[in-house]
Amino acid sequence: MAATVISPLTERLRAIVGTEAVLTSASDLLVYECDGFTLDKNKPDVVVFPTSTEHVVQIVKVCNEARVPFLPRGAGTSLAGGCLPVGGGVVIALTRMKRILEVNCRDRYAVVQPGVVNKWLTDHLKPQKYHFAPDPSSQGACTIGGNAATNSGGPHTLKYGVTVNHVLGLELVLPDGQVVHTGGAAEDQPGYDLTGVIVGSEGTFGITTKLWVRLTRNPDSYRTLLGVFETVDDATNTISDIIGAGIIPGALEMLDQLIIQALESAYHFGFPLDAGAVLIMEVDGLEAGLGADAERIIALAKKNHARELRQANSESERLLLWKSRKNAFGAIGRLAPSYCCQDGVVPRTQLPHILREIQRISAKHQIRICNVFHAGDGNIHPILLFDERHPDQVKRVLAASHEILDECIRCGGSVTGEHGIGVEKISFMPKLFTPEDLLMMARLKSVFNPEGRCSPGKMFPTAGACIEQSKAGRRAAL
Repeated sequence: MAATVISPLTERLRAIVGTEAVLTSASDLLVYECDGFTLDKNKPDVVVFPTSTEHVVQIVKVCNEARVPFLPRGAGTSLAGGCLPVGGGVVIALTRMKRILEVNCRDRYAVVQPGVVNKWLTDHLKPQKYHFAPDPSSQGACTIGGNAATNSGGPHTLKYGVTVNHVLGLELVLPDGQVVHTGGAAEDQPGYDLTGVIVGSEGTFGITTKLWVRLTRNPDSYRTLLGVFETVDDATNTISDIIGAGIIPGALEMLDQLIIQALESAYHFGFPLDAGAVLIMEVDGLEAGLGADAERIIALAKKNHARELRQANSESERLLLWKSRKNAFGAIGRLAPSYCCQDGVVPRTQLPHILREIQRISAKHQIRICNVFHAGDGNIHPILLFDERHPDQVKRVLAASHEILDECIRCGGSVTGEHGIGVEKISFMPKLFTPEDLLMMARLKSVFNPEGRCSPGKMFPTAGACIEQSKAGRRAAL
């Protein structure tokens, strides 16, 4: 974008939110050139920080008058390029819209601004013994607005459902500056489920400025188990057997040997370094019956050759186990300078197969891959380790990633469970959907976003073809 265009725009944005809430220097903009998917980068021309719906409306109108693209951004923890400013323009950073506006435990809802960090709400609710059920691994940093944008739910979605099941209503600034409301505090609204349509739309329908979210009462009690297995196959067979037995755990998480070793090196949780995999298995609910469920899980794990089973005997021990899972991504820095976390989904019965395929793909491309994932719902997160400074490694990581996702599709699964499509996975959309399906989705998007100015270049192939692979990938292929 030419400087002669952006300079007057910058001045108008400063008039709306103040000089300190507009970033234009190259060093400041560098922070916003990508999200957690670092293989594609592009700096915005301006970053602006609204603190109210009125600010967002004015910013959107100014962008439209200047005919520049704009997109919302939360904490930037997303992992598929959803926050990438493809065409430059204005990034509307919502992190200063961080107020919890209302909490109503009697009717089990809260109203929050989109920049509220996920964990803040659950911590705020602790005295009332309620929580917000979606809890991604980035829970301590990710925002609720970002969770809704990508429908990102975390380990407890197996029992409690994904984020769309916990968003009751939205306030949305449309790409033309209109403010609309969908849903609300009432449990069931008549008419079309527009809230369900908007959740997971990755910012392509507008900018969320307020959310009505469901509150969940804390379980009376928990049984949290750690199963240690010699092989990944034994761990994944245990997962299938638990679900097949009709047990619905609160969470069921698997970590493989490579991530176990990284965690031990970083945090010293006491995991055996020679284990092929460990499972974190948790049942929750009324105290009556939990012991029996835990005993059934232990029996199934032993049937599948678990060499060791541990049970958390206190809340502190339980929280330590969950800390090990939540800190897994933080430990990866001990394994490699860069990583690419994939997000595929397969039927649970296909978990042994897909993990064997990941091992084969790892050897084929000479890329180390560690695995930590939401095993109970078949949502895998293979983490590809590499050094972004070496173009050949980038090329091999992209090739390996694509093979893994192609295999997920062949297994009857999908290429995303909670990270979204963003820019990273646009080329997979024609593999998942027919041209007619994609056309209908594009028509729906155009109802909300007819000019395509809001979050351009996301989710869908454009101009009859897929958006090119990431710049890093193109450079590596030269």
